[in-house]
Amino acid sequence: MAKPSKSLIGIRSEDKSRWEGRAPLVPDDIRALVAEEGLEFAVQSSPNRAFRNEEYQAAGARVVQTLDDCPIIMGVKEIPPAKLQAKKTYLYFAHVIKGQPANMPALRRLLELGCNLIDYERIVDDQNRRLVFFGRYAGMAGMMDTLWALGQRLQWEGIDSPFARLRPAYRYGSLERFRPDAATVAQEIRRGGLPEAIRPLIFGFAGYGHVSQGAQAVFDLLPFQEVKPEELPTVPPAADTCFKVVFREEHMVARIDTSRPFDLQEYYQHPERYRSAFFPYVHHLTVLVNGIYWDQRYPRLITRSQFQELYRDRPRLRVIGDVTCDVDGSLACTTRTTEPDSPVYVYDPATGEVRLGVAGHGPVVLAVDFLPCELPVDASVYFSRSLRPFIPALARANLAAPLEESGLPPELQRATIVYRGSLTPPYRYLERYLQPEK
Repeated sequence: MAKPSKSLIGIRSEDKSRWEGRAPLVPDDIRALVAEEGLEFAVQSSPNRAFRNEEYQAAGARVVQTLDDCPIIMGVKEIPPAKLQAKKTYLYFAHVIKGQPANMPALRRLLELGCNLIDYERIVDDQNRRLVFFGRYAGMAGMMDTLWALGQRLQWEGIDSPFARLRPAYRYGSLERFRPDAATVAQEIRRGGLPEAIRPLIFGFAGYGHVSQGAQAVFDLLPFQEVKPEELPTVPPAADTCFKVVFREEHMVARIDTSRPFDLQEYYQHPERYRSAFFPYVHHLTVLVNGIYWDQRYPRLITRSQFQELYRDRPRLRVIGDVTCDVDGSLACTTRTTEPDSPVYVYDPATGEVRLGVAGHGPVVLAVDFLPCELPVDASVYFSRSLRPFIPALARANLAAPLEESGLPPELQRATIVYRGSLTPPYRYLERYLQPEK
């Protein structure tokens, strides 16, 4: 019996940043899909991709200059509106579900061109849990950069520390290359302890999802004790090890009406009933790693006025690794994004101004908004492995039929924001963000 018809799938060359070397599908997975499913792939030639053109050719894909012949095109980061083509099916991180102004022109263009848009961010199971993501590797790279930044900041303060030997994540390129230096730092802490000026050394992790788990996996290479948020005031001041504390929603917010206890589902459904309760914990932290989902419905973790209050004196908080990197988001200090080779700035709470580097009064802020690209092979292999099971059904779907009859699996149907040039029902709320400015 003949196999069902299938579509040529294109892998685009990333062009948002010179740092971007990730791929949505890696050669090993393409090899399996070609051999086991008979699928066909065209890979746009790229000088920056972490996997060479020859690796894709050996896996059975064609290497091409353009993807004009591909009805399905897969990428990683946002695609410029001018490069979108009519009637194509696109899969990438569109970053439109919050109505992000920067990406509304691309969304309008997808609608005008009669395209389909499947957003990786919305590939979820029936309990709304994400199935395809780079978040773990964002956390890993972010933690590497944060530890490097801590060492640099302490050096600027005139404090020698084991962290000074570390490098930014992009200089390692993988977790395995980072491990030997992390082991040396851990050994130095066990043998020689920590400088008295930074004891107790407390790392706080806001959130507990994939981003936080990745960051903690790197941090856990160091010697540490874990404490609960309510135990922070009792951490011994002279303790000669690192401490880890993980904050969940009930530590970060509290009900405005205190007559009823915190309720997680109520918080998700009615965030207006809650206020930020995080600031009292901040006074105890040396490093804060932010890994929470945030949009404008939710209270901020730390406001500008709270930063001003905190830095009137000499607070303990040296470094903020804002892995989620929402500009003007949950942390008022995140006012811009940075690049991997210059990943941090100092935020001046008094003026709101920032200065690249680690020098100055205020927290050192890590604000790279595409951290997984610093670990491109590891991140791509993990992502591709998660995405691969959906590809056969995608290739054989009838995308001329109504969405519910297309043959796309439920996970991809849920992730379809635009179908045949129209917003699908779950995403029609985006219409209000598409209105032209008056």
